[in-house]
Amino acid sequence: MRSRSIIVGLVLAVLLAVVPVIAVTHGQPDGKAHPFVGVAIQFIPSMPGFVTVCSGSALSATKFLTAAHCFDPTMAVFVSYKSGPPFSLSKDFTEGTFHPNPSWCIGCGPGLQGFDSHDVAVIVLDKKNNPGAFAQLPRAGLVDTLPMGTAVDLVGYGVQGFVRGGGQPGQVFLFTRYFAPSQLVQSDNVSSVEFIKLTANPSQGTGGICFGDSGGPDLLGGTRTVLAVNSYVTNSNCAGVTYSNRVDLPDILAFINSF
Repeated sequence: MRSRSIIVGLVLAVLLAVVPVIAVTHGQPDGKAHPFVGVAIQFIPSMPGFVTVCSGSALSATKFLTAAHCFDPTMAVFVSYKSGPPFSLSKDFTEGTFHPNPSWCIGCGPGLQGFDSHDVAVIVLDKKNNPGAFAQLPRAGLVDTLPMGTAVDLVGYGVQGFVRGGGQPGQVFLFTRYFAPSQLVQSDNVSSVEFIKLTANPSQGTGGICFGDSGGPDLLGGTRTVLAVNSYVTNSNCAGVTYSNRVDLPDILAFINSF
């Protein structure tokens, strides 16, 4: 799920409330329910006024879990746990260093799931930032024990849906942390054990994820346990299913715990 760039006003208090980024769809404002889910941005030097945006989750006061494809590791990133705009770069964001998994690779395997590999990263913040609660890592192999239909909670920032009718669909963008329930479609993916699949259809009260929600956590329903981080979708409508990189695999857990 490649993150997109958005335009921001570069003023003393940077207001991040512009288009277009897509995140949790068919959801509701999260408020203070998941304070450990934050938003990360990186400025693009070659495109003044643009930033790249991803979601993620705090594992400690200095460790932020997200996706490897989100940012350039040679440049600073900034993390905020504020649930909605306006955002001040100096007051609401903490600078950090982006560390993608060294085995991350795009297009290194066969088939759909082979498109991506080891899409997990850690942002180490320059100073402590305690959002009030922290996400928890799963035990190794937890996903393999979960049946199809297991409840999964999606949390992220960005566009909450589409406005359709005449031309390209418009995007509803509030840059606010949103929550939506989803379900595990397949826990043991024979094509690639790295990924879980989640439903992205707004049926039976469930929600979905889309472009720009990369790195956001897929939480075991009703808990703070991160099963996977959002990686990619299979179509521009963000319908059907989405793929998320598991974090309960031994090598992924070892990478995360190395910080």
